[in-house]
Amino acid sequence: MQRRTFATRTALSLIAASALLWGCSKSGTEPAAGAASAATAASYTKVVVGLDDNFPPMGFRDEKGELVGYDIDMAREAGKRLGIEMEFKPIDWSAKEAELNGKRVDMLWNGMTITEERKKNVAFTKPYMQNHQIIIVTSKSDVKAKADLSGKVVGVQDGSSAVDAVNKEADLAKSMKEIKKFGDNVAALMDLSTGRLDAVVVDEVVGRYYTSKKPGEYKVLEENFGSEDYGVGLRKDDTELLAKLDNALDAMKTDGTAQTIYAKWFEEAKK
Repeated sequence: MQRRTFATRTALSLIAASALLWGCSKSGTEPAAGAASAATAASYTKVVVGLDDNFPPMGFRDEKGELVGYDIDMAREAGKRLGIEMEFKPIDWSAKEAELNGKRVDMLWNGMTITEERKKNVAFTKPYMQNHQIIIVTSKSDVKAKADLSGKVVGVQDGSSAVDAVNKEADLAKSMKEIKKFGDNVAALMDLSTGRLDAVVVDEVVGRYYTSKKPGEYKVLEENFGSEDYGVGLRKDDTELLAKLDNALDAMKTDGTAQTIYAKWFEEAKK
């Protein structure tokens, strides 16, 4: 799950076919709140972006320990257009809403799925990417379909939309031996490799990236736990900043910058 290359064109095409979905709504212009004190969007000079720093290729650390990834590049570009410095702060992803509304971070930008439940506490930008919750097993596994997960130990990232996606299929979830939660997806996939798990349910963008680095070790089932949209999360009273960010994302799509960033992280292996 690192840098720039991928093992198979099939995996890339599945992700590429789903990516870069953009809406057209705009927010209002109410006062926005900064991490330290109330402020208007125009007065921001820096915002703190909360992320899971082990979520490649969206946001992770390279061999030098520096934060890199698709969402990192998108956030930095948006910040340039808004005249705002983007400071990145790794957080416990399971506590992301508390970090945001406690004003320890100003944005959540790291492959965050837009859900009705999250909308109760978070204001989202328009969707900027579509994702699926895929099922990964080892290449030698006898699990062929979702139904085969009955009686199995299934790993998910704590606080992720994978938890909701699995639990949404209540009968199947109840039939599983255990739904084991991890701090990040990489840890879950490592436990899958060592046999402590029978399967992992994970965001397609990270799952395809990770498995491409270990060809022959894993397989992805044809069935999945559904599709979802990614958005950037802000506090509900940050309506002015939200509107400006939506405008920046629109401009990045229109002038091709968003596609250039996308190609860097998802399409380079095709060249």
